[in-house]
Amino acid sequence: MQCLVILHHVSAPTIEIMRDIKDVLKQKQHVLDVGFAVIEHIYSNEEVNSILNAIHNADTSKPTFRKTTDLFAIRQFLREIPEVLALIFTDNLKKIIRDIIGDNFFVVKSIYFDKPENSNWYVSYHQDLTISVDKKLEIENFGPWTMKQNQYAVQPTIDLLENMMTIRIHLDDTDEHNGALKVIPKSHSKGIYRPETINWDDEVETICSVKRGGIMLMKPLLLHSSNRTTNNKKRRVIHIEFSNLELPIELKWSERINFNLI
Repeated sequence: MQCLVILHHVSAPTIEIMRDIKDVLKQKQHVLDVGFAVIEHIYSNEEVNSILNAIHNADTSKPTFRKTTDLFAIRQFLREIPEVLALIFTDNLKKIIRDIIGDNFFVVKSIYFDKPENSNWYVSYHQDLTISVDKKLEIENFGPWTMKQNQYAVQPTIDLLENMMTIRIHLDDTDEHNGALKVIPKSHSKGIYRPETINWDDEVETICSVKRGGIMLMKPLLLHSSNRTTNNKKRRVIHIEFSNLELPIELKWSERINFNLI
């Protein structure tokens, strides 16, 4: 599998995509240095089908389920469909979490995204700057606050965001034609990086293709985007965020799950 690298400046360096699960130490360092890595063959076709069957059989009338012609999404995914917990947190995935992210990390957010075959939905460059919490409190350096589908979200302090890690589980082959993430390598190390300030004379845009059953690890502060679908193929992804930090005062993660207990 080749990863497409778009150079916006002739002197920009090519970014290699780490894809092999065998060298865990290199994978871990690659995520820290570049902000992401792709690892193939984490789930078999049978395991992916089991996850999809559990989603298909879920009650979609709940307020955390969002369905439009361009996108079907389930917030608090692991809570809404607990049947998928054992299907997702296989020995393969648990080993990756322990070896690359850390044994003391826990789930703090999960979303399922289903981008249909004819979707015009696209996402412009952004960082993932908010966390999901159980209530709204006045806390220094926390804000602004928002609410989506009865879920409070807030932008926390930068150290909390820098500490987090995301795993994206791909349930379909995904490339530049059906919404594979475009990322700007190393942008996660630049703090809050506003998209309107991107200097394309210096930056590299990399398109991260992922095969069905593969995963992408990324730092939430990595600038990323995705295009509209042009090949009439689905893109179904499970997005799970992890942290090992406690929140201040009486604020709590709204979706805290210890994967070691699954």
